[in-house]
Amino acid sequence: MAAEPAAAGELRAPVPGRCGYFVERKKRFCRMIPAQGRRFCGEHGHQEEENDRKRIPCPLDPKHTVYEDQLQKHLKKCNSREKPKPAYFVQDINAGLKDATEILDEQLPISSLSKEELEDLIKKLKKASNGIKPILKDQMLSHQALQEALNDPKNGESAFKHLKQQASILGNMEKLHLLGPGRCFIEFGAGRGKLSHWVDIALQNAENVHFLLVERATTRFKVDGKHRKRDYIFERLQVDIQHLCLNKVPILEKEKLPVVGIGKHLCGAATDLALRCLVESYSTQYDERNEEPSPKRFKSDKTDIAFNNSADERSGKNVSENWKPVAGIVIALCCHHRCQWKHYVGREFFRTVGLGPVEFNYFQRMTSWATCGMRETITEASTIDAKSKDQSSDTEEHDQVRNRIECSSDSLQGLLTVEERKQIGHLCKLLIDQGRIKYLQQKGYNAALQYYTDSSVSLENVLLTAVPSQSSVPQPTA
Repeated sequence: MAAEPAAAGELRAPVPGRCGYFVERKKRFCRMIPAQGRRFCGEHGHQEEENDRKRIPCPLDPKHTVYEDQLQKHLKKCNSREKPKPAYFVQDINAGLKDATEILDEQLPISSLSKEELEDLIKKLKKASNGIKPILKDQMLSHQALQEALNDPKNGESAFKHLKQQASILGNMEKLHLLGPGRCFIEFGAGRGKLSHWVDIALQNAENVHFLLVERATTRFKVDGKHRKRDYIFERLQVDIQHLCLNKVPILEKEKLPVVGIGKHLCGAATDLALRCLVESYSTQYDERNEEPSPKRFKSDKTDIAFNNSADERSGKNVSENWKPVAGIVIALCCHHRCQWKHYVGREFFRTVGLGPVEFNYFQRMTSWATCGMRETITEASTIDAKSKDQSSDTEEHDQVRNRIECSSDSLQGLLTVEERKQIGHLCKLLIDQGRIKYLQQKGYNAALQYYTDSSVSLENVLLTAVPSQSSVPQPTA
């Protein structure tokens, strides 16, 4: 029979018309509606003494049960069943490395290194980083679309910090002239879709603007409902970035709009997958098919000067010859310790400075040292593993959870001070990001790294931006 409430003060009777099973884990009665004449719902129907039908765990998801005699019927409609792949799903199209010989069979922890091996690794890091500017430019901007929300006294500290970051990302997008009509904004690791929400607010009067929100998890507490009355497309793509072929997304295949890739705290390898998705698998497919999209012209205000092609016209260049399907990229970086060599876009850069997968393995682990000096103010947690499955957390507080990577003085046997670890950690992050910059430059983009918010707002405060080296997107005209 149903379990009894554990405490005397708890509800001892179910709500009328609801299931009579007491859920011990939730300390309340089940709220499902049972069939007429039944005391328990279908999930807890086995509690009925007179019920001789057997319930078994669903083979697709043992978290729920099903009547054994209805198993085949259930498997056809179970939410955990493998669903047909959408047209834009192409297995491992953005995965990167396909040569298994370069993938390490075993990743040894930093604590396994001897003093001499650790010192040699740090020397390699400093040599490879020679010439890289260690201090990034401050680009802590804001945007008027968020001013009302930023001044709302009802916001708590956490909400205010997220608004500050979102405002700065939009400010940087505006500075790069990426906020305008005739574009498709693609938010990678979209989570609840808050960043797209604010871009939408900033572009209320723009024409022919579409949004694609990429998230492999079925994320709750979405803000999507606020956009359903709009005339343009606001669509979610539930797919892993690793398998996303933008060229086969219906709206892009039909409209052939220039896209702007955006992301707020895009975890580790997801950043590399997104970059390859945008500038490699998407762009090169246009080249291979020789599909030169015809330039479209849209109304715009005077601030939309980014796509002024008068210089190209004076030089005799045809706009369509220089057209790039990706108009810009703005991604707030995060969780370098979750980067993977097989997905990393900067492998060629690492090789040019004499490094390979072994060094990369250690460097990506050492990036966590960048926050070692703040360990006393950070709550240790292991939930990062679960959060990374979504590629972007709902809470987005990546700063306050640390992966279980050697960061303590014990694991380093007192070889390095806290300050030395912080400096090395920052250098590792910078080196990994430099590989991404070099990759984008090779693909024809002006790419840069900058601080987009203060470290007191977010410890992950570096923004990667990229725009085509030659402005080749059609000029909007009145």
